[in-house]
Amino acid sequence: MSKRRTPLGWLQLKHDRGRLLVALAGIAFADVLMFTQLGFQRALYDSNTRLSRALKGDIVLISPRALNLQNLASFPRRRLLQARDVPGVIDAQGIYLNTLTWKNPQTRLNATVQVLGFDPDGQVLSLPEVVAQTNKLKLPDTILFDRGARGKYAKTIARVDKGDLVTTEAERRTLTIGGLFRLGASFGADATLLASDQSFLRLFPRRDPGSISLGLLRLAPGSDDNLVAERLRRHLPEDVKVLTAAGYVAFEEGYWRTASPIGVIFGLGTAMAFVVGMVIVYQVLSTDVNAHLAEYATFKAMGFRNRYLLLVIFEQALVLASLGFLPGLILPLGIYVMASRATALPIFMTSSRALFVFMLTVVMCLASGAIATRRLQAADPAELF
Repeated sequence: MSKRRTPLGWLQLKHDRGRLLVALAGIAFADVLMFTQLGFQRALYDSNTRLSRALKGDIVLISPRALNLQNLASFPRRRLLQARDVPGVIDAQGIYLNTLTWKNPQTRLNATVQVLGFDPDGQVLSLPEVVAQTNKLKLPDTILFDRGARGKYAKTIARVDKGDLVTTEAERRTLTIGGLFRLGASFGADATLLASDQSFLRLFPRRDPGSISLGLLRLAPGSDDNLVAERLRRHLPEDVKVLTAAGYVAFEEGYWRTASPIGVIFGLGTAMAFVVGMVIVYQVLSTDVNAHLAEYATFKAMGFRNRYLLLVIFEQALVLASLGFLPGLILPLGIYVMASRATALPIFMTSSRALFVFMLTVVMCLASGAIATRRLQAADPAELF
């Protein structure tokens, strides 16, 4: 018959149910904090790169002074014509971008939105709803509105869906909402409007038509994006920065990850949650070790090595990590739903995030267990008695 190992660690935890529940609550609390911080951090990156990922181009031109999508400096439009001279480039489109204060069609209160202006025949966005409605943008002062906007726009969206004529005012002009598309709000903008380049310039009469915010280059099929991008860098002046489509998304995310204080704060919040959880688990395991010093002394006197005693504590740590993770995983699901509805941000659970937090939980508990056994490993059985 095979000998079954006695689950000493689990039996010790189960012996004091009050202490066990406190430990599980502490671990769950730390996990909820980590899930919340990581969820908002990922939403920050995803929401602020939505538009970047929706751009229909292989190469993106921006100003070297650009910081992010909401802080794009302009550069000369003639750079698009110069870019066409580079082998592999078959099309070049410019985009104007600016913020606009308009009257919310529903509340009639002033609100700030983000406006993109472009040639309707250029197809600068890969969103199917936009591609199907670009002809509407050819009408004067007609825009497309983002149905994923944050704010009180539900009645306005319902009216547009029914085919009603919805108008509002901005910069002493009357704007007509000709259709809807879905992009979604971000940390940088509550809503996005799409307009033709001519409508855009009428909204911003002081804007120089010869200066654009973004340049989109489409390459011939089979072209190497990186190779063409390198040719463009050598061909174009230094007043324009050349990025591949993937590079531009990375550029945008990099700003929010490192340069923006918001990304740093979420990272620090995750680290603090990890530390809080480790302190809680350490306190529980340390108290348990102190409560059973006599028993551990007996094991050492009987010849059991420190390795065995350490395994007992690690068993307790793994049990706490597994049981505490379950409520720590379930609670954030509801938090994500409520936060997504309140902020219109893409906050949702992913399997990779769940696995990552579980691994952090295991490391947190094992590290706490290792610290809690330091006194036990260095002690002599005679001293413990």
